[in-house]
Amino acid sequence: MSVSPAALALDMPAHTVDAFHRGRFWLVQPKQGGHRAGMDAMMLAASVPSAFTGHLADFGSGAGAAALAVLSRCPAAEAVLVERSAEMAGFAATTLAHPGNAHLSDRASVLTADVALSGRARIAAGLRDNAFDFVIMNPPFNAAEDRATPDALRREAHVMEDGLFDSWIRSAAAVVKPRGGLSVIARPEQLGAILVAMAGRFGDTEMLAVHPRPEAAAIRIVVRATLGARGKLSIRPPLMLHAASGNGPAERTEMINNGLASLFGD
Repeated sequence: MSVSPAALALDMPAHTVDAFHRGRFWLVQPKQGGHRAGMDAMMLAASVPSAFTGHLADFGSGAGAAALAVLSRCPAAEAVLVERSAEMAGFAATTLAHPGNAHLSDRASVLTADVALSGRARIAAGLRDNAFDFVIMNPPFNAAEDRATPDALRREAHVMEDGLFDSWIRSAAAVVKPRGGLSVIARPEQLGAILVAMAGRFGDTEMLAVHPRPEAAAIRIVVRATLGARGKLSIRPPLMLHAASGNGPAERTEMINNGLASLFGD
């Protein structure tokens, strides 16, 4: 029996149901409060190699956009959507139950857990050691003074806590298998903190900067690395969101946004 999206979400807060990857998957997400997914999630998902066939964890998954974008592009992958907020985990569960995601939902699950936990507390929360082949993360990366908001759910999704990168990357190093991957999307000024947190844990690090247009400074970085590797940092060619003319998205950006290309070319 088919169930309408409206029926699935009758008891939820105000929300929208949005198409991604040209309708290949759908996201049920807050209409106003909380985090609404967009290009950041698509770029993070695109950092996973197209041939990926393993078990992925999406740290701070929100409603599940990045994880589902990986599953949409990588037909043999599986994912766990890890979200601390019970309300946002509810959106993620409703997203997986959406009829338009029936072809993906058997490869995904939701885990309500705080990825900043460590040791036995993290394991008890459901994040076991060496359980994943890849971790992606889109942490809250606004400083407290950057964007004050009265909305508690949005503040939790957007505002960084002290030591966040270290705690999240430490957990990623614990739950990923040897030679497993990690990808992080953040602001350019946070590259130093990310590299410090990765030191001694991850190597063969690649960094790609995202620019609004060729003449503009970068607004995001995507950092990808391998657990236990020792190679040095390499800087990849940047991604331009818009062509020099400013008339619409650049062709590569459009392909990445629609799940038709990978960010690092693999």
